[in-house]
Amino acid sequence: MNIRTRALWATTALVGGILVAGAASAQSSGTDTAEGTVIDEVVVTGQRGPRTILGAAVAQTVDKTRSTITQEYIGRQQAGQSIVQILNNVPGLNFTNNDPYGNSGGNIRLRGFDGNRVSLTFDGIPLNDTGNYAAYTNQQVDSEIIERASVNQGSTDVDSPTAAANGGTIAYQTSRPLDEMGAQINATIGSFSYGRVFGRFDTGEFGPWGTTAFITGSYTKYDKWKGPGELEKKQYNGRIFQDLGDGDFASLAFHWNENRNASYNNFVNLAQFALGLKPENDIACFRPTPVDGTVQNESNQSTAFTYFGGVLNNTSCTNDSRTRINPSNTGNIRGQFSYGLTDSLRLTVDPYFQYTIANGGGFTLTSERDDRLDQNTTNNATVTTAAQCVAAAIRTTGVDLNGDGDSCDNVALYTPSNTNTRRYGVLSSLIWDINDDHRVRVSYTNDYGRHRQTGEATRYNADGSVPEVFAGENTWGNEDLRVFGRDGSYLRTRDRFSIALLNQISAEYRGQFFDDALSVTLGVRAPFFTRELNQFCFSQSASSNVRCTTEAVASTLANGNVTFASTGTTQYIRPYAVELKYDKVLPNIGASYRFLDNHSVYAAFAQGISVPRTDNLYQPFRDTAGNLIFTAVQPETTDSYDLGYRYTSSRFIASAAIWYINYDNRIVSSFDNDPNSPTFNFSTDRNLGPVEQQGFDGSLEWLVTDTFALYAAASYNKSEVQDDLALTSTTFLPTKGKTIVETPEWTFNLRGNWDVTDKWSVGLQGKWVDERFTTDVNDEVAPSYTVVDFDSRYDLTDTFGIRGAYVQFNVSNLFDEEYPASISSGNNATNIDVDPTAAVVIRTGQVRTFSLGSPRTMMLTLGTKF
Repeated sequence: MNIRTRALWATTALVGGILVAGAASAQSSGTDTAEGTVIDEVVVTGQRGPRTILGAAVAQTVDKTRSTITQEYIGRQQAGQSIVQILNNVPGLNFTNNDPYGNSGGNIRLRGFDGNRVSLTFDGIPLNDTGNYAAYTNQQVDSEIIERASVNQGSTDVDSPTAAANGGTIAYQTSRPLDEMGAQINATIGSFSYGRVFGRFDTGEFGPWGTTAFITGSYTKYDKWKGPGELEKKQYNGRIFQDLGDGDFASLAFHWNENRNASYNNFVNLAQFALGLKPENDIACFRPTPVDGTVQNESNQSTAFTYFGGVLNNTSCTNDSRTRINPSNTGNIRGQFSYGLTDSLRLTVDPYFQYTIANGGGFTLTSERDDRLDQNTTNNATVTTAAQCVAAAIRTTGVDLNGDGDSCDNVALYTPSNTNTRRYGVLSSLIWDINDDHRVRVSYTNDYGRHRQTGEATRYNADGSVPEVFAGENTWGNEDLRVFGRDGSYLRTRDRFSIALLNQISAEYRGQFFDDALSVTLGVRAPFFTRELNQFCFSQSASSNVRCTTEAVASTLANGNVTFASTGTTQYIRPYAVELKYDKVLPNIGASYRFLDNHSVYAAFAQGISVPRTDNLYQPFRDTAGNLIFTAVQPETTDSYDLGYRYTSSRFIASAAIWYINYDNRIVSSFDNDPNSPTFNFSTDRNLGPVEQQGFDGSLEWLVTDTFALYAAASYNKSEVQDDLALTSTTFLPTKGKTIVETPEWTFNLRGNWDVTDKWSVGLQGKWVDERFTTDVNDEVAPSYTVVDFDSRYDLTDTFGIRGAYVQFNVSNLFDEEYPASISSGNNATNIDVDPTAAVVIRTGQVRTFSLGSPRTMMLTLGTKF
C-alpha cells in the first residue's frame, strides 16, 4: 500500500474510525493496563492511544464482543452531540434521541437491555445514577475531547464498578493533553437557532518534569424543535497529566456541566402520531389576580395560551412551559495513577468525586388551609364564595400563599423533585506479570453515594416564572424561598436520604499460549452492595405516595399504620430507616484463538447482576401480621454467552458474533387490581421470571478504493419471556412467549465515506430500525423507521494558513422521517383478561406514549487549531 493510501486509511477507512474490533475503551486504568492499551501505547497522528493498525484503525484482540469508535469518526458527527447518539451505528445498540442536538436525553437499548441496566463510564468512573441507575445521556462530556468510545455488547469488564449492569457497558475515554502548546476553536450554527462554541487550550510541556495540561469550555443554546422554550448548556473540562516514565503516569481531571432545558411534551400516542398531531406545552399561562376576601381557585380560573395559538380559559397552569423544565448541574473530579512497583508488579489507583443536582420541574395545587401548613384539622371546609371567605375563622387561619390577605384560595406552587448526589469512589488494581505470557490482576472498588431526594415547594413569581429552578433546595442557599407552615415547618412533596455503597473485589488471570495464538481470560468479581434507606415522610402502604407533614396523627391502627383527619381512612406508614444488602459471585471467562494471520475466533461467558433500585425499595407495605415488608423482589441476574469471529486485513475488517442471554428475575412494575391483595390499587415491582434472548451482531468495513470506504452492520434480537407475570395469587398478566418491550428484532446500519479530493470528503450513513412493542403483552407496536444522516468536510488549512482549519456541514434525518422515538412502555395497552380460568377478570389497558423523532436538522461548523 502506498503512502497516500495509508494516509487515506488513517482518515476514512473503517469509515472514519467505526470499529467492531477496536481496542479497549476501558472501565479503569487497571483494565486499560491489563488489556495492554497502556503498556503498548504508541503515538498516532498527534494522539496517544492503544496499538493501532494502519493509522487510526484500532485493533481489537479482547475475547469479548466490543465495538469501538475513535475521534476520527466522532469528529465527523454533529458538533456537541451526545456520545451515545454518535455510538448509535455500532451493532447491538439502539439509541433514540429526544432532541436533534442531544440535550434532552434519550433511551438506550443494548441487546434488549435499557439504559438502567447498562453501565455507562467516563474515564473509568461510573455515571449511572446511584438510585435508579439511569444514564443521563445529555450530560456527557463534549465530543471534541473524547479520544475513543466503546460498547461491550454482552458483558462488563471484571472490575466494572456497578451493581446494575446486566446488559453490557458503554465506556469512553477523554484525550490527554498535547505535548505542544496550542488552541482549538469550533463555532457552529444550525437549525432551530442553534449556536455553539467550543474552545480548548493546551499548555504543552511545562515545568521541570514536562507536565502537560488542557482546559476547555463550551456554550450551547437553541430553540426546541417543537413547542416553546430553549435549551442551554454550559460545560468546562480540564486535565493535567504527568508522564512518570516507564509506562507510569499520574493524571487529575475535572468536569462541570450545566443544563437549563425546557422540556418537550412527549405524551404522544400512536393514534395522535397517525394523525400528525404534535401536542406541546403552553406558551404562557396567567393565574387569577389575588383579591382579599374573594376565592381564587387556580385549578380552574387560569388562562393558558396554547402552543397552537389558542386560548384556554378556566384551566390551570400545569402545562406552562416555564414549569415544564429539566435543569441539572453535574460535575466530577477524577484521578488516574499507574505506577510500576517493580518490573513485574504494577499498581493503578483511580479515585473520584461526583456531584449532581437535577429535577424535572413540578406543579402542585395547594389549598391555603392544607393541614400540612396550618395543622388545623377543623379548618378544612371547602370555600367557594366570597361570603364564606369573609368569615373570620376562614380568613385568619391557614397560610396566605398568594399574598392577598386571606387564606381562602387554592394556589399553584412550584414543586420540583430534586435529586442531589455526592458520590465518592476509588478503583484500584494490582497487576502482576508472572512472565511475558501470564498476568494476574486483583482489583478493589469502593463506590459510596449519598443520595438526597427532596421536593421543597416555592411560590411562583408574579409573571408565572419560577424564582429558582431548584426551588427551596438548601444546597444553593434557597431556604428563604420555601413555603413555611404556621409551626415553622416547610411544605415539601418528598424527603428521603439514601446511601448506596458498593464494595467489590475481583480477580483475573490472562494467559497467552502457542506463540500468542491462544489467549485465555479467567475472572471473577464479587460485588457487595448495601442500600441504606431513610424515609422522613409518612408513606402510603405499597406506594411511592407520601405525606410530609407535622400535623397530628388521628389514629394508630392495630397493624402500626396511622391515619390523618384530613385524609380520611387512607393508611400511612410512619417514617422509617432500613438497611438492605445484596451480594453475588460473578464469573467472567473468555478465550480467543488467532489463526492464518488474519483470522481469529473468540468465546466469552459472563454473569451479571442488577439489584433493585432506590425508588422501587421505598414502597414498603404491612402484611396481615403487621410486619413492615420492604420488597420481595430478588435481584436480576444474567448468564451471557458470546461466540465470535474476526477477520482483519489492510483493506477489510469483518466481525460476527452469535450470542445467548439467560435473564432471570427480570423486574417489572405492575398495577395491582385485586381487592384482596395488600398492594391493591398500587403499582409494585415484581419479578417477571426467566427471559431468554438470542441474536446476532455483525459488521464489516471495506476500503473499496483508495478514496472510498464502506461500513455495514446488522443486529438480530429474539427475546422470549418464559412465564406469565403473577399479579396476585389468582391473576396473571399473559407475558409468556412475548417479546421484550422497546427492542427491535432487526437493525441495519450503512455508511459510505468518499474522499472527493485531498481536501474534501463526504459521508452518508443510515439506520433502519424494526418495529418495537410498547407493552409487556405485545398488544401495541410502534412502526419501523429509517434515519439517514449526511456530512461533508473541507480542509481550509491552505486557505487560511491555520493548521487544522476546516468547515463541516451536517444534516441529520436527511429525508425528514417522522417516527416515534423513546417509548413510555407499560404492561398492557388494551383491556385484557388476566384470569387463566373460565372466570373473567379484566385488566384495564393504558395507551402508551412516546417522544417524536427530531425532523431534518442542518448545522455548519467552522473549526481551527493554532
